[in-house]
Amino acid sequence: MAKLELIATAAFGIEAVVAREIKELGYEDITVENGRVIFTGNEEAICKSNLWLRCADRVYLKVGEFVATTFEELFQQVKALPWENYLGIDANFPVNAKSVKSKLFSLSDIQAISKKAIVEKMKSIYMQDWFEESGAKYPIMVSILKDKVTVSIDTSGAGLHKRGYREVGSEAPLKETLAAAMIKISRWRPDRVLIDPFCGSGTIPIEAALIGRNIAPGINRSFISEEWDMIPKDIWKKVKKEAYEAMEYDRELEIYGYDIDGRIAKIAINNAEEAGVEDCIHFQRRPMSELSSKKKYGYIVCNPPYGERLSEKKEVERLYKEMGKVFTKLDTWSYYVITSHEEFQQCFGKKADKNRKLYNGRIKCYYYQYFGPRPPRRSE
Repeated sequence: MAKLELIATAAFGIEAVVAREIKELGYEDITVENGRVIFTGNEEAICKSNLWLRCADRVYLKVGEFVATTFEELFQQVKALPWENYLGIDANFPVNAKSVKSKLFSLSDIQAISKKAIVEKMKSIYMQDWFEESGAKYPIMVSILKDKVTVSIDTSGAGLHKRGYREVGSEAPLKETLAAAMIKISRWRPDRVLIDPFCGSGTIPIEAALIGRNIAPGINRSFISEEWDMIPKDIWKKVKKEAYEAMEYDRELEIYGYDIDGRIAKIAINNAEEAGVEDCIHFQRRPMSELSSKKKYGYIVCNPPYGERLSEKKEVERLYKEMGKVFTKLDTWSYYVITSHEEFQQCFGKKADKNRKLYNGRIKCYYYQYFGPRPPRRSE
């Protein structure tokens, strides 16, 4: 199998989490950069990373990298890349572009010139002048940062956050990839109870259940690279078979999702059913003020309202103050809260042990982490 360079893109702040996931898949040659993690692997790595990465946005196959400050340089260097290794005669290869702080900034020109360069290369490979592009899709991304051009092919198709279980979302849904990262950062263990008192459409509890039962997040969806000739079908079959065999469906989990809105709780139940984890999550209409547990040790992981609108700010600050009173009653628990509100700690009444800058979509947030005491080895 070929040695390939792959790029897992990630939201700012969770690159290290994605790098750890890649290492757990068995890949060692890893470089962490802003918004992406670069690693090497073979064709099987494309399958495994798409199927198993919980926190990455997409997986790209890197075709080449070079510096270009003129369109002529861009054309010649894109044309020089080994397209024959990836694109068959009937390949459908749309070209997208992005450019940041670079001399070449017109996206439409970058796309058109790169497309023309690839076609010219294809003409010399296949000895024909016209390509119908009727076959498998190979979405090409030409990304330019400070004049450095990275040319890659998207192996995922739809973003990896689209697990296939969330048919309907609540008003401001949390991406599945970010929810999974929040759980990973919390170091929650499946033998501990987990509660989300603002569960919305159930994303945090469902992602916890998938982690707890070792269910590959991509097991119920397809990927664009499944249609590629360069990856034999038996590799995909092998990786999916291994994923099914790795599931721990008999593992008991205690996960609770509460929301003040009963209609939202019903959506969460439907989503959990789609994900196949409805038996280990208890969803219920319950206001945060009634949060309690008889368990001595546990985790609260949540995404409360942020109060982005000025009219909501005071109401949200009151909520945070109440959260402080309710959460701290569970004084042996750990709690993890993501919010964009800059004064969260003051309202909550306690400084976090640690906080981490994360992005929920385009909203800059902080992930406040409060660590409970380490339980004795044989406690509940």
